[in-house]
Amino acid sequence: MPATTKKVIIILLVAFSVLLAFVLGVTLGYQGRPEVAQITDLLNKEENLPAKVDFAPFWKAWQLIDDKFVDANATTSSEASASATSTDRIQKRVWGSISGLVDSLDDPYTTFLPPVENKMFNEEISGNFGGVGMEVGSREGVLTVIAPLKNTPADKAGIKAGDKIMGIDGKVVARMPVSEAIALIRGEVGTKVTIKIFRGDKNEPHEFVLIRAQINVPTIETKVLPGKVFLIKYYNFGGTSAELFRGALREFVDSNSDKLIIDLRGNPGGYLDAAVDTASWFLPIGKVVAIEERGADQEKKFYRSRGYDIFTDKLKLVILIDGGSASASEILAGALREHGKATLVGEKTFGKGSVQELISVTPDTSLKVTVARWLTPNGISISHNGLDPDVEVKEEQENKDTAKDKQIVKAIEVLSAMKR
Repeated sequence: MPATTKKVIIILLVAFSVLLAFVLGVTLGYQGRPEVAQITDLLNKEENLPAKVDFAPFWKAWQLIDDKFVDANATTSSEASASATSTDRIQKRVWGSISGLVDSLDDPYTTFLPPVENKMFNEEISGNFGGVGMEVGSREGVLTVIAPLKNTPADKAGIKAGDKIMGIDGKVVARMPVSEAIALIRGEVGTKVTIKIFRGDKNEPHEFVLIRAQINVPTIETKVLPGKVFLIKYYNFGGTSAELFRGALREFVDSNSDKLIIDLRGNPGGYLDAAVDTASWFLPIGKVVAIEERGADQEKKFYRSRGYDIFTDKLKLVILIDGGSASASEILAGALREHGKATLVGEKTFGKGSVQELISVTPDTSLKVTVARWLTPNGISISHNGLDPDVEVKEEQENKDTAKDKQIVKAIEVLSAMKR
């Protein structure tokens, strides 16, 4: 989401006061110049700092690099000595310093996006990009597949939700920031990327050689199953999700069925507004869909149903979940269960219950920062533990044939046994 001028000023003066210092230091001639000393004095004034911070070690390290660093990969002596203060290297140090500041928070979802990564992130949000088609996140410090997207190279190769990524093109990715891993996976359409994965309790790695493709993110599919059960497969909560879901519900109503399955398996989430809008079709106006908790000293924010509430108590609803159901999927599933509208069938969800805000730092860089965490209407945190299903059914492998999909079969059984 676009940042206000006020937010940008706060970020620059508070979180990145050090960045202001060394960027101006580079412009005016590095440490030791009178102008830089004035800037350092300004930053060291108590009213300009979030806390009493001594930037001397940072400046000393910066100066030592200027004075001492020699590029061992340079081909000539002059190149070796000049590389530390080259424009490109200085800019790289700026971005690296911010990234190090962000990494110190130990939050896999708070990420600084330099120009290249920022461009890729914006392409991904738009729903059309080049890559292999899988959503990745961090679980207990391990890069993990949240969900492969349908009919993408990752999906067709057999990559599954919960797979742990150990290497990309021969590079070890242990504790690598999610944004950096995505940058390695993404690339020119038609090129290869090799991903090493550990699955479950097996110690032997799987290697997948994938061909990057143009990724078009699906959103909604509908199907009528035996017994007049209507299935809505919900792939993601994107910008068009609310409108598409409305159309799917119209199909359901026209089918004259009272049995509905919403399949959120492999849905990595997306926009909160889309989840709230979806829940509003099943809940009276004002009912809590999600709670945003920003800290003990701040008031909780409640997101409430818009009250479309078009269904009677005769509706029989099952929501399918698994380890690839995350974020907005967990918000929707948790809200409808706690309000007594749906039964959850499948496997434990991913547990991604934090809120990120995207703020511009410069015109071509951004900070994606965790600002809150999500709670269900009953005040239960989604993070880490995820949501447990009401009826657990493990699916060892995905079945394209719904008649052989054990979780769908169980969902139909649950719907048939419901009495309204």
